[in-house]
Amino acid sequence: MEYTIQNEKTVFDDRYRIIKAKVTYDTFNGKTITTERLAFERGDSVAILLIEKDTNNILLTKQFRYPTTKHGKGWLVEIPAGSVEKDEDPKDCIIREVKEELGYRISKPKVIQTFYPSPGAATERIILFTAEVSSGDKISKGGGNEGESEDIELIKLHISKIKDEIPKLTDAKTVLALQYFLLNQTTEE
Repeated sequence: MEYTIQNEKTVFDDRYRIIKAKVTYDTFNGKTITTERLAFERGDSVAILLIEKDTNNILLTKQFRYPTTKHGKGWLVEIPAGSVEKDEDPKDCIIREVKEELGYRISKPKVIQTFYPSPGAATERIILFTAEVSSGDKISKGGGNEGESEDIELIKLHISKIKDEIPKLTDAKTVLALQYFLLNQTTEE
């Protein structure tokens, strides 16, 4: 099956971009469709399932998310995450984000999965990592990058409580990461 992209142009450019294109693609019945599509370009992101081994906790963040106010919720509990800068290695990005958001130093984050959180509308991919730390790896306050107007609270979720908490969470990457943990759990409860 084939596709072609024509007349791709930027129709909005602020912190993020929206692009519009004429696309033609093959259908499953052997025909073609030609239409216009929009895509939200925000770049790639990283996120991490961070396990504090000596306390059997998953380290999470709680922070304000403006888009969620459209549904009456301003603060979300999430795994640490952030945007990959231009020419930045995703591994370096997640190391930086964990230090900024939680104040922990990490080494050797391992990729679990790369996925599209909203492929019908956005070009963004999330590279999901995992890593283990100990409480002694907390080397700074964390709380976010003040230059980015972040205000982040560290939340520790004991692994014995994950099954009870998943239904309360509304952030997809966090639900995915915690379900991954439950399926691949090797930590003693």
